[in-house]
Amino acid sequence: MRLAGPLRVVVIVLTAGLTWILVSVLLGTQSGFSRLQQLLKSPETPPTSEPRPKKYKCGLPRACPENSLAFRIMSGAANVIGPKICLEDKMLMSSVKNNVGRGLNIALVNGVNGELIDAKYFDMWAGDVNELLKFIRPLHEGTLVFVASYDDPATKMNEETRKIFSELGSRIAKDLAFRDSWVFVGAKGVQDKSPFEQHVKNSKSSNKYEGWPEALEMEGCVPQRTAEVH
Repeated sequence: MRLAGPLRVVVIVLTAGLTWILVSVLLGTQSGFSRLQQLLKSPETPPTSEPRPKKYKCGLPRACPENSLAFRIMSGAANVIGPKICLEDKMLMSSVKNNVGRGLNIALVNGVNGELIDAKYFDMWAGDVNELLKFIRPLHEGTLVFVASYDDPATKMNEETRKIFSELGSRIAKDLAFRDSWVFVGAKGVQDKSPFEQHVKNSKSSNKYEGWPEALEMEGCVPQRTAEVH
């Protein structure tokens, strides 16, 4: 009974010593006690992770050449998620800006300096196609036209509307149909068909959403005009 006290002290000392040695071995050459303190403390700076790939204007994976404008367009998803039009890292149209809607979402841009001229949406299911025609008839030479569909882009389209879009460089406008997905970048005065166009037909056999095809996303670099838009 008289040895209980000293034995207890010896056991505590041995246990502490063994624990210190074990921690030192596991944590490396630095003092196990100091390393343990560091681990228990909240780190002042989080551990560095691998660097993320650099993104350029509008999230493009690479920078556009000089004298060109970076863009990204997304059509609407079914009738739930609205479209987006980004140019030179500026969001021209989006649900967040509260300036998109069912039908055709169109941004008109100065082809020389990339400045937004106007942005509107036109309901192609229950709206008046004449409102759209008033918007696209008087375009000036060199004006860039960015178009993103949402829900239904075509029901109210007439022959004149399709002809104007075709003259802006579209291959698809003449055949665009109910609930097709469509994104397009054209310009007043282009000589050839635009390389910036994507289209997915509304088809029950291939639709991603019930009643609607998949949403489209397109990005690229549009050459700037060299003369002022009149």
